[in-house]
Amino acid sequence: MRYCGRDFTNEELTWIRQLIADRPEVSRKDISVLFCQKANWLKPDGGLKDMSCRVALLKIEKDGHLTLPPPKKKHTKPYKKMRSLWAMEQPEIKKKAGEFNLVLEVVDSRSSALWNEFIDRYHYLGYKTLPGAQLRYFVKSEEQILALLGFGAAAWTTAPRDTYIGWDKPTREKNLHLIVNNARFLILPWVHSKNLGSKILSLASKRICLDWEQRYNYRPILLETFVEKQRFQGTCYKAANWVGVGDTRGKGKLGTRDGEVPVKSVWLYPLCADFREQLSESAQ
Repeated sequence: MRYCGRDFTNEELTWIRQLIADRPEVSRKDISVLFCQKANWLKPDGGLKDMSCRVALLKIEKDGHLTLPPPKKKHTKPYKKMRSLWAMEQPEIKKKAGEFNLVLEVVDSRSSALWNEFIDRYHYLGYKTLPGAQLRYFVKSEEQILALLGFGAAAWTTAPRDTYIGWDKPTREKNLHLIVNNARFLILPWVHSKNLGSKILSLASKRICLDWEQRYNYRPILLETFVEKQRFQGTCYKAANWVGVGDTRGKGKLGTRDGEVPVKSVWLYPLCADFREQLSESAQ
């Protein structure tokens, strides 16, 4: 049985059931950690893949293959909208892109709430937690915030991207972590500067490999993004040399039903010349 990109054997499910029976005090988190340790289910940086394991366990329970202990804690509270003075709308800025001294600043625990607030206020999708491994940036000039970027886990499957790479399913499952999704890109609404978007994207493409490696101990090979066709044309991505490879079928990030979400154009940016060779390394 396959869940979250991993095959679970009958022996493993028996082990989980026995763990629950022998230790009724064990939590769902404990089960996921213990299983990942036993099965050596690890992330590319060597950490336990316990979050994926927890999602898999919920799906396994839903399919009737085991019964998990009740959750120890209530679900995380929904995001509380922040309205601070730091993210208030500001006077209009009109400059040529070349007149800015652009700097990318990685978001840390001290600045995380401010990044979330800007996105929630001014991005049409609002704030949602980015999935999986992630990096977020403020784009500044002379300490003034002009734009924000967010990168997270790649879509599980999308035909235009997978065809462009030449993936089969096992190879995609093995190498998907090497693709990073540009999930959020926001130029603040009071900033008006022709070509600023493409300049920011070019700067980010030069930074992200090093920043990602410093945080996760491996380098991404390819960037992807999805542009909602009813709203945008992807002009800044095209100007930054991203490649448009086709349109989605509106299935959403996890690939469920056609028409579930708006149709989007798929854009890719290779981070190295031999990206196909690296992404197509055998899953054997």
